[in-house]
Amino acid sequence: MSSPTPSNNASNPRRVAIFNSVGNVVTRWELDAENGTLERRASIAMPSVVQYGWPHPSGQYLYVTSTDSERGSMSITGSEHYLLALKLDDDGGLSLHGEAQRLRQRAVHNSVDGEGRYALTCYTAPSHVTVHPIRADGTLGQQIEQGDQLDLGFFCHQVLPTPSNRSVVMAFRGHNPSPDKPDGIPGSLKVLDFADGQLTSRQDVMPFGKKGYGYGPRHVAFHPAKPWVYVVVELQNELHMHQMIDDRLSPEPLFTTSLIQEPAVPGIVQIGGAIHVHPRGHVVYASNRVSAKTSPIGAFPFDAGENSIAVFAIDQETGEPKAIQFADPHGFHVRCFTIDPSGTVLIAATLAAMSVGTDDDRQTVPAGLSLFRIADDGRLTFLRRYDIDLEPGVQQMWVRAVDLDAAVPSESLPQVLAASNP
Repeated sequence: MSSPTPSNNASNPRRVAIFNSVGNVVTRWELDAENGTLERRASIAMPSVVQYGWPHPSGQYLYVTSTDSERGSMSITGSEHYLLALKLDDDGGLSLHGEAQRLRQRAVHNSVDGEGRYALTCYTAPSHVTVHPIRADGTLGQQIEQGDQLDLGFFCHQVLPTPSNRSVVMAFRGHNPSPDKPDGIPGSLKVLDFADGQLTSRQDVMPFGKKGYGYGPRHVAFHPAKPWVYVVVELQNELHMHQMIDDRLSPEPLFTTSLIQEPAVPGIVQIGGAIHVHPRGHVVYASNRVSAKTSPIGAFPFDAGENSIAVFAIDQETGEPKAIQFADPHGFHVRCFTIDPSGTVLIAATLAAMSVGTDDDRQTVPAGLSLFRIADDGRLTFLRRYDIDLEPGVQQMWVRAVDLDAAVPSESLPQVLAASNP
């Protein structure tokens, strides 16, 4: 599929909306990409805590998942699990659109196929995937029952349609060794064929001949023009690059590199996070995160480890990623970040507040939205941050940029997709 060329015409700037979630509230912001500023426009409350969201290809709707389940639970807990459609109003508003679809458990990631006909949702424990139809008016239909028994892995973290729209890639993170499971639990990437709302298991990827042990992929991202797939391997703090030919991944990564600058500090939960390829395809970004138990003052105590946004230049002949920068996110634990469609601004959402300093002199750095200018070579320069005040136990889970002007009307998407895939 051909990719649009990012536009940065200051005389005719594109309207871009930024969406983030804090607890059960989704907020819409307007981005001024030229000046690197945000203006809050509207907020709307969901029935439970928002986990993730994905826009319709038309730019007219947004699909979010919410839950009242405890994060990290290894079983089904809670009862308020939903997939919801939101309408993006022309006046900057945000409204519920159609009937919310109940889900059986906490969702961790959701996406929309390239034609905007189906919403895909995945779940961690137990691993599961569902498909809901998207009607012509953008509302959601009832879940489509899957005809085949799917071969799924452990602790799914992403379901993402491939550029061809004929398959999806799912990332199963597995688990590191523990006292109960000294060998850990294997992770994998799986490719499933996708047609008319039906999924069919086709390929397992468990590299290095270890049957998935010691392999914990979290998210993948596709290059906009080349057959290259970049993978954040969360548990091992690595970035891998696979080739994808005819919707099948190379069994082994062609390139691997560390996500972090120094080896992980023993006793610190150092993990990889989100990943995005720049719209021009010349760099790939990934977030590094440090987790910790909650401190008495209500913020995560930061003692050691690396919180950063890693920038990797992509060799345009081979696809090899090479680190060129590790940018300070001016906050802690970037679970999600997003790039505006012009490719000139990156927005990082920090999950929670962090307390820094000694026990006698600790200061709290609040959660926030950090904005960066993206240089021509992909490097990041910090512009500003917008502090996000969090109530106890509330976190900022997600952020996403949506192009409102370059959107293709939903009724035209099948013809456009066919024209770009002769």
